[in-house]
Amino acid sequence: MTDALIRLRDRLPGLRLSTDPGDLEHYGRDWTRRWTPAPLAVALPASVDEVQAIVRWANDEGVAVVPSGGRTGLSGGAVAANGELVLSLERMNRVLDFDAIDRTLTVQAGAPLEAVQNAARERGLAYPVDFAARGSCSIGGNIATNAGGIRVIRYGNTREWVAGLKVVTGAGDVLELNRALVKNSSGYDLRHLFVASEGTLGIIVEATLRLADPPPPTSVMLLAIPSFEHLMQVFAAFRERVTLEAFEFFTDRAIEHVLAHGGQKPFDDAHPFYVVTEFAVDEEASMAAAMAAFEHCVEHGLVSDGVISQSDAQAAQLWRLREGITESLAKHVPYKNDVSVRISAMPAFLAETQALLGEAYPQFEVVWFGHIGDGNLHINVLKPDGMANAAFVADCEQVTRLLSDALVRHGGSISAEHGIGLVKKSYLLGTRSAGEVALMRGIKRALDPNALMNPGKVFDA
Repeated sequence: MTDALIRLRDRLPGLRLSTDPGDLEHYGRDWTRRWTPAPLAVALPASVDEVQAIVRWANDEGVAVVPSGGRTGLSGGAVAANGELVLSLERMNRVLDFDAIDRTLTVQAGAPLEAVQNAARERGLAYPVDFAARGSCSIGGNIATNAGGIRVIRYGNTREWVAGLKVVTGAGDVLELNRALVKNSSGYDLRHLFVASEGTLGIIVEATLRLADPPPPTSVMLLAIPSFEHLMQVFAAFRERVTLEAFEFFTDRAIEHVLAHGGQKPFDDAHPFYVVTEFAVDEEASMAAAMAAFEHCVEHGLVSDGVISQSDAQAAQLWRLREGITESLAKHVPYKNDVSVRISAMPAFLAETQALLGEAYPQFEVVWFGHIGDGNLHINVLKPDGMANAAFVADCEQVTRLLSDALVRHGGSISAEHGIGLVKKSYLLGTRSAGEVALMRGIKRALDPNALMNPGKVFDA
């Protein structure tokens, strides 16, 4: 144990601190698997006081800190590869308070998303942000990346549900931001600086979350679509007639991987494109409207086939075809692009990007899926067996530069919901102006004067 770690142990004798090689590897990486983890140690505090003491120790010793939640990120934001201290929030996972009048739930940052959803449900309400990693991702990580997921079309991103935050800044100060006020025009709202900050300004330790009414009864429909160009027309047809909870797109290649991973085949025939849509059916007219949308799409050749859920079990089975994609692709070491454009720009961007990837990736299998209803596409390039990872990444990054140029032309973002981290850092100026990045650096200097919070992520300080 280094002298610096001995001094940390002396300062916090009850702190759980590990230098076990297995722990260093486990806590030092995220789902990218592109960097070799090499943290100094892993600290697992159990209180805000311990987090604050760790950050103050880090400033005294000049040790960089990488905050760690569920490590389900896909942009290298939780990677510790250069002797940093990993500060894991996983022990700080409790529900702290519920306010029935304000309809808020206060939780520690390490609480898994699914636990928060369950806590809200037990109180007759809902925390509506949702995605497939709900069982392993943490609320702190969700906030630090402004996570979106499958219901953004109905409920928006995580940012909309954050009523207040308690944070430890990079300087070691504890701040309570907004205090769950609905109206607060008393200057800058610093709460929103920490949303999507990816741990570069400090550490989120507690969050007060707004809750929603329980969702209405819903039905799930799986649609088979014969042509890529029809996607937005199908989306428009359903959005006009029903209240959409979700509208998710994926390709035939995506469904083949899910089926190989244990999913159930939905149709006798294969189709090139699919959509899973969920919509409210709180009145009899809602189901009639959904069927009218489906019939309109079939009549105009926009949809080839479809199936509607007849039970909760069947709805879960249909959702499995979408939510199982990431897990089914993991063994293929995919190179991921997570991009977004305005919904109105989606048709032109889809056409240009499809041609770009078809020309640039002829030797690779490309799997598409995404949240078409909010302008977000996930583009997964699968590494061929036997190809060296470094060569694969180099080939993919050449095309990502072309993709970034296309996003600039269409006013889009290189990161819709995964964050910038290490993976997308070189493309930040395609989404943010030089002036914006300069201001972001200034904000970081104010809150993290020694540049110790998740250094090298988002931009170089």
